[in-house]
Amino acid sequence: MSVMLENKQGLIAGDGTLPVKMAQYAKENGFEVVCISLANDNLKQLKKYCSRVYSCHPGEINRIEKILKSEEIKQATFLGKVHKRVLLQLYKFDSRAIELLKTVKRLNDDEVMLLIVREFEKAGITVLDQTIFIKNLMIPSGVLGKHKPTAEQLEDVNYGFWLAKEMGGVDVGQSVVIKDKMIMAVEAIEGTDACIKRGAKFAKHDAAVIKVSKPHQDKRFDIPAVGLRTLKTMKRYKANLLAVEANETIIVDQEKVIKFADENNIVIMAV
Repeated sequence: MSVMLENKQGLIAGDGTLPVKMAQYAKENGFEVVCISLANDNLKQLKKYCSRVYSCHPGEINRIEKILKSEEIKQATFLGKVHKRVLLQLYKFDSRAIELLKTVKRLNDDEVMLLIVREFEKAGITVLDQTIFIKNLMIPSGVLGKHKPTAEQLEDVNYGFWLAKEMGGVDVGQSVVIKDKMIMAVEAIEGTDACIKRGAKFAKHDAAVIKVSKPHQDKRFDIPAVGLRTLKTMKRYKANLLAVEANETIIVDQEKVIKFADENNIVIMAV
């Protein structure tokens, strides 16, 4: 690790399994983790591995900073999904958060996250690369399960990879759904699972889902991740191929994901 890590780490946790994995690995390696939880679905699991867990709304900037300072946190990691819909809940934002949001030109992921990172830095808190504690979840290139892509599917993957990179370059989204070289859906504010649902419904069956990192990915936030929920959504709406970017994507519960793909005739690959 190129950065000297403090023994006491802060975790700003959205929903999903990823923040829990980070807390678990950190604790197993002798770190103390203090968590600011921005969601509710993983609170019970986070409490197993964190010395303290505080529940906050993403718009409570003053409260979050006060907690981190009182805990003497010098380094923090952002992990987990915080849905963009919170930007439509301004009544839950404190006055400082609202004033900060007024300074950005566009309320897209990168603009908002960079704003938060700068505020943390002003408070003496360094935001770490998301992958420092979970590098073992990054996946190399290749087909991960027993099902191999057809030549036609590979054409869809190549097209989808290019398109997703283009969309990521303008910070719209990181996922697309393709069928027969036609665009079924492009991810925007709704998130990956809703994008899959929308696109696979248009395709009716056999859609390909492609998820990539942004061309200039800031590894302090928004590293692409997929997990069992992604695969279950694909099965429900009859999408049958998932392609992610190799060495840039995290697969949570990889063994379970591959087993589910194998049992449900889904191709899963990293390119």
